[in-house]
Amino acid sequence: MAGAARDTRAPGRWRLVQARRQALSALLRRLVARSRRNRRRTALTLSVAGAAVAVVVAGYVVVYHTQTFAVRDVTVRGAHVVPARTVARTAAVPSGVPLPGVDLAAVGARVRRLAPVAKVEVTRDWPHTVVVTVTERTPAAAVPDGSSVRLVDGSGVVFRTVPAAPGRLPTLVVSHPGPHDVPTLAGLQVLRQLTPRLRAQLVRVEVPRPTRIRLVLAHGRTVVWGDSSSGARKAAAATALLGKDGTVIDVSAPDLVVVR
Repeated sequence: MAGAARDTRAPGRWRLVQARRQALSALLRRLVARSRRNRRRTALTLSVAGAAVAVVVAGYVVVYHTQTFAVRDVTVRGAHVVPARTVARTAAVPSGVPLPGVDLAAVGARVRRLAPVAKVEVTRDWPHTVVVTVTERTPAAAVPDGSSVRLVDGSGVVFRTVPAAPGRLPTLVVSHPGPHDVPTLAGLQVLRQLTPRLRAQLVRVEVPRPTRIRLVLAHGRTVVWGDSSSGARKAAAATALLGKDGTVIDVSAPDLVVVR
């Protein structure tokens, strides 16, 4: 009976072992298939990455080591007082170098050394051109200098010498014009605060010292301005007194003006 019982259980154990072997075999097949898919995916990724690197390297070589994007021209815009050829020469952009390799900041710094240039912008115009766009200084006053006049902008920078002042540009009389000269800056401040009526009669602004500013008007009249403080009040007071008799209008103390 015991032997018969063992014979009865043997087929069940065999089926269990066989089922486990089949399950293991299926698992192994799935693992092998997944491994193959991963290898193919990795190979594809590496191929794409390699192609991308090749494209980048090829682009770098074309851009930086061939004449495909080399500088062939420098275009200057906005130059009127200073000749465009002078701007281009000062920019000193070497011909034939790769356009992406041009140091735009250095080019701009060189062009800004030109006195008439207030601002400069340097850009690339693909495939072969560097564009230099300048903004020139606007004259705010003319400073007499012997037989010629020196033009200064609103910040006091002397940027040009001409035989005569253009148009109705106001005349500023100072000894040492410049952006750091206190009399120059004081005189320019006064000019900005004049009313249209005062400016229409103005012959010149004299600034022997920052505290002794004087306006010389048409018909031999003078406005004693004093220092550059309270400019708007002084301008309003002087304008109101233009219709009064007298050759000297003293507004150095705007609360107590005097006409004599």
